[in-house]
Amino acid sequence: MKVLIPFIRLFSHQWVMMAVGLILTLTTLMAGIGLLSLSGWFLSATAVAGLTLVSAQVFNFFTPAGGVRFLSIARTASRYGERLATHEATFKLLTELRVWAWRKLFPLSAKNLQGLRRADMLNRLVADIDTLDHLYLRLLTPMAASLLMTGLLYLFLAWFDAKLALSLCLFLILVWLLLPLLFYRLGHAPSRNMLETKRQYRVQLLDILQGQAELSLFGANARYRQKLDDAEQALFASQTAMANITALSQAMLIIATGSALIMMLFLAANGVGDAVPPGPMFALMVFATMACVEMMMPIAGAFQHLSGCVLAAMRINEITEQESDIRFSTDTDLKAISGGLQIHDIHFGYLENQHVLQGLSLEIKPGQKVALLGSTGCGKSSLLSLITRDWQAQSGQIYLDGHLLSDYSECALRSAMTVVSQRIYLYAGTLRENLAIALPVPEGQKRTANDARFIDVLQQVGLGDLLKGDKPLDMWIGEGGRQLSGGEQRRIGVARALLRDAPLLLLDEPTEGLDKRTEREILSLLFEFAKDKTLLMISHRLTAMAKMDQIHLMAEGKIMASGNHQSLLKECAAYQALYRRLG
Repeated sequence: MKVLIPFIRLFSHQWVMMAVGLILTLTTLMAGIGLLSLSGWFLSATAVAGLTLVSAQVFNFFTPAGGVRFLSIARTASRYGERLATHEATFKLLTELRVWAWRKLFPLSAKNLQGLRRADMLNRLVADIDTLDHLYLRLLTPMAASLLMTGLLYLFLAWFDAKLALSLCLFLILVWLLLPLLFYRLGHAPSRNMLETKRQYRVQLLDILQGQAELSLFGANARYRQKLDDAEQALFASQTAMANITALSQAMLIIATGSALIMMLFLAANGVGDAVPPGPMFALMVFATMACVEMMMPIAGAFQHLSGCVLAAMRINEITEQESDIRFSTDTDLKAISGGLQIHDIHFGYLENQHVLQGLSLEIKPGQKVALLGSTGCGKSSLLSLITRDWQAQSGQIYLDGHLLSDYSECALRSAMTVVSQRIYLYAGTLRENLAIALPVPEGQKRTANDARFIDVLQQVGLGDLLKGDKPLDMWIGEGGRQLSGGEQRRIGVARALLRDAPLLLLDEPTEGLDKRTEREILSLLFEFAKDKTLLMISHRLTAMAKMDQIHLMAEGKIMASGNHQSLLKECAAYQALYRRLG
């Protein structure tokens, strides 16, 4: 249960709306019990009054009838208000939880999220957080309301007969204590199983949707669809088990309230207060007991969801309680000016016992243009991940402008670098929105878009065809840029780089997927843009190597040869072979 405490603390931020919801829930219950009690008394009293002409003439029909109407209206209005308030509180709590989870998630490094599937992450941030709304809506509010209402019911009934009131309320408290405990035990496994099967189904479904093209090409649709069907059947089975527990809980509650009714029929038959025989007061007591089913009905089902809430909280806490191994300085005054890099004796591996980089050292002077060449897996992209601080090296140091990377604040480090990676991610939005994310944001101000600048940059990277029409920047490019070709997506990545004025330009296969002519054009544009900047480029190709001040050949996490294009052609057999194969 301790795992839920941080989430319950977050609920305190919405205590006003939660309190309003609880008060309206109590009002609804009081109106419901009062309505049924008064109706029972009124019907009985009317029948008794009609036995003689005198009693019928002196009986006040209008006040009880007015009370019935008032309580009916009050119950309807408070029920509507209760639904409005509790659901408003729930939505605000979910918003609070999601914002809190994202704030915990953002500082985490790639290592913290290593091995966590994207579908599982999505499920935790959406479905698991949604599950936690049961804490307020189905657990805290109904349990608190039923307990408080039991106390108020005692005060109401004790006005007529304290012994009967005590007997009924003690019975209700016993039910309030035992049924939730019983159905927490019974619902423990089904609740967790339903949450887990729902997660597995969503993960499987997202895998199929994301890999639809590959599954179709390799004829694996049927096999994966069968896995999805199996996951769906497991989900249905868990939901059926949970529905059976819910049905049993409702049956037990009905039996309990029926038992309370029989008890009150027996006890009240001997008289209510000073009224012997009890007369209409007998009906009041019986009908009040019957009305208790409304306040007791949610409590049995409430604790069935507790196990699911605990599991959801544990899964969210697995992410949010992590501490990032990458720490940034709080010094906001340190800024990188020239972009020079000094890399000393770096040892790094994604697994502790398997190092990708082994004692790598490298210096890139301010304004220098440097290329890293090597086969896949030699550690080129890993080095870029260390420079951008997506990962942290096991040992060694990296300096930017003579200062350790850890000496910079995150904002200062991001402002010092422009990165064009192998994978260009485009968001589901307009062309303008996808370009605007590259613009710097002055502290305390909003990002401002300059359409004229966007159009100029798009024309520079050869995307003039996208600028047709009245409002070309408002063109919707779809999820992941699916409205664009692969080459167009990569050119937008280059366009983003041209919008940033950072001293260090990092290029990770910036022209992958482009033909040679377009590659030369893009690289020429990037080199013109970076003429006063420090540039580090990773590539499998030799295009533009003649423009590099220094070229380093990497193998097995080390630099095996260094020099410029001409010297390597003369002295390095590996570079010569690469040139003959790719030149």
